[in-house]
Amino acid sequence: MVNTQHKKGIIMLSEFKAFIAKGNVIDLAVGVIIGAAFGAIVKSLTDEIIMPIVGALVGSIDFSNIYIVLSGEVAPGTTLAAAREGGAVVLGIGALASVVINFLILAFIIFMLVRYVNKVTAQFSKPEEAAPAGPTEVELLTEIRDALKK
Repeated sequence: MVNTQHKKGIIMLSEFKAFIAKGNVIDLAVGVIIGAAFGAIVKSLTDEIIMPIVGALVGSIDFSNIYIVLSGEVAPGTTLAAAREGGAVVLGIGALASVVINFLILAFIIFMLVRYVNKVTAQFSKPEEAAPAGPTEVELLTEIRDALKK
């Protein structure tokens, strides 16, 4: 009984190795790692460049500290972190705006990437125009026969 379970375990392990070695799984892992790194770049772009510019355009507003107090006492001008530390229940509207902008940037970049890949794939999948085909063997033999008859 133990020997059978051991064999099943070895078979399962070898199947798992074959699954992991497939190109799609490796490609997926690379994509996840690159996606996480790219997400960090977009987050930094949004938090450090886009949101300060938007804040300056609408009147020197720091979006990271825009919130709505649901319960608790919060003095005007208190930062979001300080309001939460003080025990207030708050909705971080500015943080949500940053996340939505991050999402829109990533979605647009992914859209452009998929669009480009589809365009390139379509170019490579077009069948090449075949050279004009000459007469078939039967047609050649028929022409030779007709020429010999004349």
